Amino acid sequence: MAKEYETVIGLEVHVELATKTKIFCSCSTEFGGAPNTHTCPVCTGMPGSLPVLNKQVVEYAAAVGLATNCTITQYCKFDRKNYFYPDNPQNYQISQLYLPICRDGKVEIETEAGTKNIGIHEIHMEEDAGKLVHDEWEDVSVVDYNRSGVPLIEIVSEPDMRSADEVIAYLEKLRMIVQYLGASDCKLNEGSMRADVNLSVREVGAKEFGTRTEMKNLNSFKAIARAIEGERERQIDLLEAGEKVIQETRRWDDTKGESYPMRSKEDAQDYRYFPEPDLVPIVISDEWLKEIKDRQPELQTEKMIRYKEEYDIPEYDAKIITGHKKLADIFEATTKLCNKPKKVSNWLMVETMRLLKENDMEPEDITFSPKNLATLIELTEAGTINSSVAKEVFEEVFKKDIDPNQYVEEKGLKTVNDEGALRATIEQVMKENPQSVEDYRNGKEKAIGFLVGQTMKAMKGKANPGMVNKILKELL
Repeated sequence: MAKEYETVIGLEVHVELATKTKIFCSCSTEFGGAPNTHTCPVCTGMPGSLPVLNKQVVEYAAAVGLATNCTITQYCKFDRKNYFYPDNPQNYQISQLYLPICRDGKVEIETEAGTKNIGIHEIHMEEDAGKLVHDEWEDVSVVDYNRSGVPLIEIVSEPDMRSADEVIAYLEKLRMIVQYLGASDCKLNEGSMRADVNLSVREVGAKEFGTRTEMKNLNSFKAIARAIEGERERQIDLLEAGEKVIQETRRWDDTKGESYPMRSKEDAQDYRYFPEPDLVPIVISDEWLKEIKDRQPELQTEKMIRYKEEYDIPEYDAKIITGHKKLADIFEATTKLCNKPKKVSNWLMVETMRLLKENDMEPEDITFSPKNLATLIELTEAGTINSSVAKEVFEEVFKKDIDPNQYVEEKGLKTVNDEGALRATIEQVMKENPQSVEDYRNGKEKAIGFLVGQTMKAMKGKANPGMVNKILKELL
């Protein structure tokens, strides 16, 4: 009988915080910028330079901890993690080992299998390292220290996930919480959210965990899902062949769809942690913690309840819209301008979602303004343009954030409501399609649809469909 295996997964998620300056100096944290231009003696590890903690980092870390049901460590401190690597200028990283700022949290996820709590072991603050750029042509590696010292929080989960679906649901939930708090933009493609996957397999029913591997270099949800499936298969194949899984760090190559070893963890590096001597401990007073709590924004659950009461939109729509901070912001701002929540919700749920999917974009990438969406809704509601023209205009709003009023004027897209002009066109259409007229008079109701279509075509889609129907029925 074939053995059945269970996958056990825990994640380490690094989130770059949205502070204007770095964790221990006043250099800019902006993404991009010419190499080594956002640097100073502190973040390039010059001897004699001293770190000064950025207060905003502590506030963001505590806010994320509160939103993920963690206990906040009100007396916490930094530790030095010593290791030698070219992108680590001080030859140590300032992190938190002994007293991390947040502990013992949980988030609830939803998958097709139902709801489940994923435990959060801890969240700690640390500084990011620089970036090695490999130049194939010159056969050298160069270092850019712009990212060095950018503040991170590392969210360490318990090994509570059992499938790629659960992992993606957990990551989406974390991303949503962090974005709502404004603590990070969580763009995976820019590295402001990165996940390392610890995975092992064991026979169903086994008490002990199997040997785990850690996978790095995962920069999209799709890549994470593929890497989990790939690594699960690889480990099961090894066990089936009677071989052992080696504890090691592996790098996932998404183009080839396979992973390869980076370094073995047999002699797990001894980082010789000790308390960071250049920084005083952090004391989070009850008053400060209360201030952070009071500033917490409304998260998805509260938003959904309010949307159903205040805007009377379907629960399904409310859930999708509140699932992304960007969509919720656009929904609220547009509704405030045009006061038509159901219409706003429809435009977001149908056309916006379709265009996001077609262009392989995330809601965070939306560039159109609530003002232009509200104008479009008002033009449609007033009958100035009909629904098919509205869709065409919205595509332009979505792509270039154009002003709908101006676009409709310039392109001459206003609906023709002039009865005289319509009547003349309809009479012409009837003359050209005697068979359809005959069919309708012989009781074929559907024939009128064809005549409406021909009239719309003759009017270049700009006629008022209701009026066309009314005049046609009269003439027939």
